Amino acid sequence: MVALRVGVLALQGDVREHVAMLSAIGVDVVAVRTAEQLEDVTGLVIPGGESTTIARLLETSGIRPLLATRLGEGLPVLGTCAGLILLSRTILDGRADQWSFATIDVDVRRNGFGRQIASFETMIEVDGLGSVPGVFIRAPKIESWSESVSVLAMHDHGSGSTPVLVRQGNAWGCSFHPELTDNDQIHRLFVESL
Repeated sequence: MVALRVGVLALQGDVREHVAMLSAIGVDVVAVRTAEQLEDVTGLVIPGGESTTIARLLETSGIRPLLATRLGEGLPVLGTCAGLILLSRTILDGRADQWSFATIDVDVRRNGFGRQIASFETMIEVDGLGSVPGVFIRAPKIESWSESVSVLAMHDHGSGSTPVLVRQGNAWGCSFHPELTDNDQIHRLFVESL
């Protein structure tokens, strides 16, 4: 595999799990805590965690402006759970001061699959990969998306089928937590696109 440097935004959330998964597949990984560290990455993972906390830390750390610029220039990015919320064009039930990078043309509802007590695990059929485990913890639900968004996986839950893995150009969004399983296929799929 070509030597790549993939950053994991390391302000809050499932940082350690993403770093371990990427390291296990042979990728050079850096935990991104500063704008300077962000400058040196080929791709970035924005982990699950608490989207409003991550957004606030992006501002206080000074990373937000550079990350917005790099995303606008096409930096490959994978956002899982809270990361998907931060990449979405619209957060349907966010706080009044909540913002996103609007990198993927999807509208998401925070906790759309239910609160913490409604967390669940299920197998997800991903185009080109087959069945992978999906861990949903207070997961965002994609409620609408534009034609420019490729839907790579759907899940039937309650009120019908909804996308849970999407891609628009170099930006990937995932409602579930692939890093909380021992299956590295989602990470490999992202890295192979770099």
